[in-house]
Amino acid sequence: MIKLSAVIITYNEDEHLEKCLRSLIDVADEIIVVDSFSTDKTPEICNSFNVTFSQNAFEGYIEQKNYAVSLAKHDYILSLDGDEALSETLKSSILKVKNNWQFDGYYCNRLNNYCGQWIKHSDWYPDKKLRLFKKESGEWKGINPHDSYKLKKGLTSGKLQGDLLHWIYRDYSEHNLKVEKFSTIASEAYYKLGKKSSIWKILFRPTWAFFKAYFLRFGFLDGLNGLIICVQTYNVTFLKYVKLYRLWKTKP
Repeated sequence: MIKLSAVIITYNEDEHLEKCLRSLIDVADEIIVVDSFSTDKTPEICNSFNVTFSQNAFEGYIEQKNYAVSLAKHDYILSLDGDEALSETLKSSILKVKNNWQFDGYYCNRLNNYCGQWIKHSDWYPDKKLRLFKKESGEWKGINPHDSYKLKKGLTSGKLQGDLLHWIYRDYSEHNLKVEKFSTIASEAYYKLGKKSSIWKILFRPTWAFFKAYFLRFGFLDGLNGLIICVQTYNVTFLKYVKLYRLWKTKP
């Protein structure tokens, strides 16, 4: 059986972190938590479990996750956020893979809990994530805050059974705050990459994002919360391109 290192990044995750750590007890041979100097009970919770706890200044989701992977002592990695936990089916699937590792990385579906409701449609499910992989098989890439693990060219991937459970927003106010925060992070990342905005993108991209999520991916089947999620998908896309447009107008 292979040895598995679970790596977790955290910042003020005391609400869900215990669920995350408990779900790893029978799966991981090592648990590493890299914390961005939390001000809540995150450090105390980690100290109550058998984890290797360290703190590192947060420079971005991609940078922090790559740093966390570099600390693992085993060659096989399971990467989680502090507000995620393994479902029982996913735990069983990972244990089977530990006895018969066949691919360089493994995907699973992430199931998001929004204001107490598990969301089954729109862009939120199946929210496919590659979280189980062999060390040095790739790296965390993307545009912050939308990170993803990318395997090197020519490597193979498989699929795990079961869902990765994710508690995303407890109420609508928290979602509003994250829309503002994430649109700023994304616009600044786009700006650094030289990507530009335009009036056409400001008008078209958010409209298409809403239409795709609500109609083509059946967001309406999740009721009122499904509608709110898709409206916020419109909002975050709209704000991202508006802020990017403003950056190009105001920065040298």
